[in-house]
Amino acid sequence: MLDVAGLSAGYGNIPVLDDVRLTVAAGTCVAVIGPNGTGKTTLLKALMGLIPARAGRLSLAGRDMRPVPTHERSRAGMAYVPQGRGIFPALTVRENLALGALVRRGSPPEAVAAALARFPLLGPLADRAGGALSGGEQQVLALARALCAQPRLLLLDEPTEGIQPSIVDALADTLASLVADGLAVLLVEQNLDFVDTVADRAVVMDRGRLAAGDAADQPRPDADGHPRMHRA
Repeated sequence: MLDVAGLSAGYGNIPVLDDVRLTVAAGTCVAVIGPNGTGKTTLLKALMGLIPARAGRLSLAGRDMRPVPTHERSRAGMAYVPQGRGIFPALTVRENLALGALVRRGSPPEAVAAALARFPLLGPLADRAGGALSGGEQQVLALARALCAQPRLLLLDEPTEGIQPSIVDALADTLASLVADGLAVLLVEQNLDFVDTVADRAVVMDRGRLAAGDAADQPRPDADGHPRMHRA
């Protein structure tokens, strides 16, 4: 689904990503781990077109995405849930979801109904302003809004940060279901227990480059790239 080779990007004259190579197949979840400041969020922004790629190849389902602007990447099937969620705080939950459906020119009422069915937590909150929700509720809303666009590739940045354990567990179940249905997921995450639960494999970001992580049956690296054993 996602194929990246030789990707370089940065901010102004400051290089951050260097020769990044990565593939994410449909129906798999790949996690990117590593210390803060190594380029993980920059990678997601470059994939989404929020910062320009300076070199390399980036394709989605065989289509070259480098010349494609961000809004067209969304319509092509890429969805991005940033760190901090990025919801519209003045709009209601229902309105946030309807905006997500418009990305792919879908039917907002049908998309909203499907999202509320998938995420029962949001049903009683449908007419509440997004800014009045708890952090965990906002994260669920951000994910639900992204899914309203019917993406083929989901980019998630630190979805468990500051979230209560019950919602983290619900997010893990939802991601597992989405991946089983064929969605490709690229996850940036510091919570290694969550990574163990949802990811098929992990790769380590180190100074703007990705090093191969584990296969599903091998020890996963810790946040600093050192091997560690699966939980018993």
